[in-house]
Amino acid sequence: MSNGSCSKGNSVLAALSGICRSTGTARLAAATVTGLVAAGVLSGAGTAVAEEAPQTQGGATATINGLKTYGQAVFHESGGEQRVAAGLFEMSVDGGGALQTYCVDLHNPTQGDARYQETPWSGTSLGTNKDAGRIRWILQNSYPQVNDLAALARRAGASGLTEQDAAAGTQVAIWRYSDGAKVDAVDPQAEKLADYLEKSARNVAEPQASLSLDPPAVSGRPGDLLGPVTVHTNAGAVTVTPPADAATSGLRIIDKTGKVITTAKNGTRLYFDVPEDAADGTAELTVQASTTVPVGRAFASESRSQTQILAGSSESTVSATATAGWSAEGAIPAISARKNCAGGGVDIIAANKGDKPFTFTLMGGEHTIPAGTTRTVTVPVQEDQAYDFTITGPAGFSRRFTGVLDCKTQGAITTETAQLRSDPSPATVGGDTVDTTDLAATGGSAITPLIAGLAIGLVVIGGAVLILLRRKETRTGD
Repeated sequence: MSNGSCSKGNSVLAALSGICRSTGTARLAAATVTGLVAAGVLSGAGTAVAEEAPQTQGGATATINGLKTYGQAVFHESGGEQRVAAGLFEMSVDGGGALQTYCVDLHNPTQGDARYQETPWSGTSLGTNKDAGRIRWILQNSYPQVNDLAALARRAGASGLTEQDAAAGTQVAIWRYSDGAKVDAVDPQAEKLADYLEKSARNVAEPQASLSLDPPAVSGRPGDLLGPVTVHTNAGAVTVTPPADAATSGLRIIDKTGKVITTAKNGTRLYFDVPEDAADGTAELTVQASTTVPVGRAFASESRSQTQILAGSSESTVSATATAGWSAEGAIPAISARKNCAGGGVDIIAANKGDKPFTFTLMGGEHTIPAGTTRTVTVPVQEDQAYDFTITGPAGFSRRFTGVLDCKTQGAITTETAQLRSDPSPATVGGDTVDTTDLAATGGSAITPLIAGLAIGLVVIGGAVLILLRRKETRTGD
């Protein structure tokens, strides 16, 4: 079983171009297939190299290690049935820590070694799912949060549960709410657990981020306090790291009393204290902590690796950043972004603390932020489409936002194309023949549409060669 970076079904493509040699190459191919949303931007004087800003609101960043504790399930669809692996994934957290997750995106594959970022539900398919709270209830009331398997089995009316059964039954129950899937666990005891969890689930509120800063961008005049930026965290304490050049520039991170802040807690308000004689510029602060990530937090990947939801967390490193910009005169923009699945795009939050309007052009439309106001502009982005746009402003201000909008569980990867990714191994379950293509665990990669396109191209080329050969034979016979 593979985690999807280059399964046997991709061998033809690998032989042709070596495109499966690395996850990075696969991502490039995916971007080529989906295309980019490019947006020109105009505003103010001067430009600088754009700072790339992924749409993250802080928290844990992790790399997926694969499906570790799992059983089997059967996914029913109009075209037949598919055998899928169902269970717990594991992730390694940047800076230290480990996570356990379930999938909430059955039809999309996992990418090998894909990187994930803790994400609000609004930036995933959970944001538009009325049953998202039921999924969190399942996570709180099943394995691994409930690790007494005998007690869990009694509640479910099962005669016994292994860890594999418990993981499979939990994943099946989640899929019924996350994807609206018709799916059953193969093991009878796991199926009893899935039914119990599905019927018992109640709506529970979305958990708060493990660590975030609000707002993530502020602006103002030199000599003023820029902020506040409020810390939100479940950690007991967080470390505050000022900008790298703070010692030489005179910039300080303080509280409202003027005290320099090096540690903070939930609710702490931070301010950028910019010297009055400072030249126009920008700065960034970072906060970091070690904590357990709340159960039910979503994890999304820019590579379109299937969305995950947190089932368990060790003590893990989490972080968040905030930026500040200042100018002695004119418009002073503060720009941040977040994915908005309900709105079908990316929200650009633009604040202007200056004394003149701030105007920028985005996706062919001109937007003006009057002095002293904040407005949100939603940039429409198609599902599964990569986007890349930059907003510039006075004094070299430049903010670049990149990513992929992945808001639906039914993505470009389908059951039919999934069969290109691995060698099917038919098995019999309940008298029916099922395809053991592993949709949830192996998944192949986001280059599957490219594989299909190349395969079609090869068929066309092959057909043309045959026609030419036949014509040649006919002429020879004459």
